[in-house]
Amino acid sequence: MRSVEIRQKFFDFFSDKGHKIVASAPIVNNSDPTLMFTNAGMNQFKDNFLGTKEIIHSRVADTQKCLRVSGKHNDLEEVGLDSYHHTMFEMLGNWSFGDYFKSEAIDWAWELLTKVYGLDGNRLYATIFEGASEDALERDVEAFDLWKKHLPEDRILNGSKKDNFWEMGESGPCGPCSEIHIDLRSEEERAAISGADLVNQDHPLVIEVWNLVFIQFNRLLSGQLEPLPQNHVDTGMGFERLCMAIQGKKSNYETDVFTPFIHEIEKITGFTYSNQYSEEAKVDTSFRVVVDHIRAVAFTIADGQIPGNTGAGYVIRRILRRAVRYYYTFLNWQQPLMYQLIPMLADYFADVFPELQAQKDFVAKVILEEEKGFLRTLEEGIQRFNLLTIENNQVAGEDAFTLYDTFGFPIDLTALMAKEKGYTVDLDGFNTALSQQKERSRKDAVQQVGDWNIVSDVKSTVFKGYDHDSLEGVKVTRMRSVAKKDKEILQLVLDQTPFYAEGGGQIGDRGRLTSANGEVIAVLNTLRENELIVHIVDRFPSDVHGSLKAEIDVTRRKSIENNHSATHLLHAALRQVLGSHVQQKGSLVTDKYLRFDFSHYEKLSTEELAQIESIVQEKITANIPLQEDRSIPIAEAQAKGAMMLFGEKYGDTVRMITFEEDYSRELCGGCHVDATGNLQLFRITSESAIAAGIRRIEAVTGSGAIQYVNNEIEELNSIRALFKNTVGLPGQIQKLQEENKGLQKSLEELKLEGSKQLKTELVNKLEAHNDVMLLAECTDGMDGKILKNMVFEIAQLHPSSIIVMGDRSETSAQILIYIDKELVSKYELNAGSLIRSISSYIKGGGGGQAFFATAGGKNPDGVAEAVQHIKDDILTKIKAV
Repeated sequence: MRSVEIRQKFFDFFSDKGHKIVASAPIVNNSDPTLMFTNAGMNQFKDNFLGTKEIIHSRVADTQKCLRVSGKHNDLEEVGLDSYHHTMFEMLGNWSFGDYFKSEAIDWAWELLTKVYGLDGNRLYATIFEGASEDALERDVEAFDLWKKHLPEDRILNGSKKDNFWEMGESGPCGPCSEIHIDLRSEEERAAISGADLVNQDHPLVIEVWNLVFIQFNRLLSGQLEPLPQNHVDTGMGFERLCMAIQGKKSNYETDVFTPFIHEIEKITGFTYSNQYSEEAKVDTSFRVVVDHIRAVAFTIADGQIPGNTGAGYVIRRILRRAVRYYYTFLNWQQPLMYQLIPMLADYFADVFPELQAQKDFVAKVILEEEKGFLRTLEEGIQRFNLLTIENNQVAGEDAFTLYDTFGFPIDLTALMAKEKGYTVDLDGFNTALSQQKERSRKDAVQQVGDWNIVSDVKSTVFKGYDHDSLEGVKVTRMRSVAKKDKEILQLVLDQTPFYAEGGGQIGDRGRLTSANGEVIAVLNTLRENELIVHIVDRFPSDVHGSLKAEIDVTRRKSIENNHSATHLLHAALRQVLGSHVQQKGSLVTDKYLRFDFSHYEKLSTEELAQIESIVQEKITANIPLQEDRSIPIAEAQAKGAMMLFGEKYGDTVRMITFEEDYSRELCGGCHVDATGNLQLFRITSESAIAAGIRRIEAVTGSGAIQYVNNEIEELNSIRALFKNTVGLPGQIQKLQEENKGLQKSLEELKLEGSKQLKTELVNKLEAHNDVMLLAECTDGMDGKILKNMVFEIAQLHPSSIIVMGDRSETSAQILIYIDKELVSKYELNAGSLIRSISSYIKGGGGGQAFFATAGGKNPDGVAEAVQHIKDDILTKIKAV
């Protein structure tokens, strides 16, 4: 049974049981501040469990893209070393929201595994929760009795709180669970040792395939459990492990989920995969790392997260770089590899996750550029490693951390290279530096002081901000305090609100709440936490049960609406001018300006920008009225050609915003103008690249655009004032530029002539020491390029030379060291090490190769002392031989 059939049979089975088959949520979790990535199938249903979201379908099934590489669930360093760990994986799941419970979940799991998939029931084990006295929870006897219908008692095992009480994090929905394990060992192995003794013992062939979670509680941050209003079922079955069991394999990587990609890497690299798992099997480990990591990286990019230096982007960059490091080191492949797998990956997932197929060229381009960049980093890191000062045959922990933190050089590669040279790495020192960095990051994080204080039983907030700027009779439903660094952040949830919560690129509203007795509470920002609209306030109301008047800052909101509607007009204009490949990749809508990121592979020309700006301005002048379909079936919106954003999770009904049917039609939850004429004026202020294949436009509208144009006019008038005759101003400026170019050329010639004279003087100062011609001198205000050329010219005239040059300007210092390559080995000299030894003199630093290195600094007064220090070190080495 092929993997695509296995997945489809799961959907068909639960569809027949009355379940709604829903799409996977994006792998990047933008709506829950407690999660960076979707790490479990239940994430998108969290609000259903908490009762803060209306339940439309009480029975649901899906396959969810999951990523476990951060936080509590971090499998990254295990991936590739064994047969079953992954970064991205699919989680097949069926869900009941207050409908069926343990009986149906257990019976259907047994039916699907043994009757539909044909797995041997004699190889299956079930675990149940044994209870936990600290939570006053008893053994799950109900689950035990239900399993007795299908399994003998000796294959129904008690499980600890760690294994059989499922919790997503420190707080949230939770409950006892029943895991289903399968024993895939040979008959001889099973006869020798019972599978019951190997369940949850990390045996690669006695593995968990399905977890049936019975959600009954909500864990508070205090640690207490409170019953949920209704009981729910949350199951998760690892698709890759299931395929291994059904296809009779011993490893997930032997299934057709991965083998086509392994074969493709074999074709590309010429290496052969042999499915070995020993410490020495680095080639096989590399294959597994690449075919696993390409999935995580590709789908995260497709869902809108670009590799970067912070947050989720940094995690994705780490995953990609781990794969590059493996194929670079152990497959001896020193050019981009992963991007070549994207077409095959997109085809494999086309039916279940079509978002990758729709963006495969863009995703491949981003990955290609990331691979090229890190391959350069690896080369640079190797050079920097070779320049490290080694004491007692050990790489200092701080040096290893600098390579890791500053240059992205993996610690295990540093250790490997050190081992090849007979060195060790001070891992304790490295880990100390790493811990200190993590502690600094932790202090910057937000820490919740307490749970929500529930004021009323109202579970969610009704947003009325599309139609109302203010509301009377508003009530507080919950409140809490959150600590961030040394600040206390106060948060309120209301039963109804006109305040728009930050989302879809649009910033949150500000305004005020006013009580009946005149107390004014400032609303500093409005955020979204899952389905909750959270108001950040400067104080709590003195009477939390009283009625409030909620008012947004109307002037600020109108400016935001202008800029949000402008992003829609801009998006349509970009597609009209550049092509239909343009897709939104991010946006920021503020009251001051708008920022729009989009997929495109080259810089926009002046003519293209002018054309785009002109189209948007035409639509503004036409005063096109807003057409808002506030609750339209998603299928109908798709049929009407509405633009949908990759990485967004849409419901059965959506809000569709149209400005002219044949021009701009998008799904959007943000705030917009009643007609495009409100924007008055649109001006693009900048266009730039922010990542491979992604461009960014910033623009202004309304009064901001008018002010921008006025500033440009003022600047132009200032320039005109500098010229007596304002007629033909561009020609006058061009003439001035040409004159300046001529003067620059003359100045360069004078400098070059001066350097020739200086070179003659310096050659006469060469000193003979043994077989070495040594020059150590200082100059003042030399151009760095000219100084470097002069050093190499002197070296050509005098082989076996060592040249140390320092230069001082008013505010800066530079040092250059050249050592003849034969002298490097003969006298064990290293220009890079020497250059680092004088960093304190010039208050700067630098590096380079063994034969040539440079440094720059902020202390020109230290140059002479630095040059003398280097000269003394060199003479000591020469005289010692």
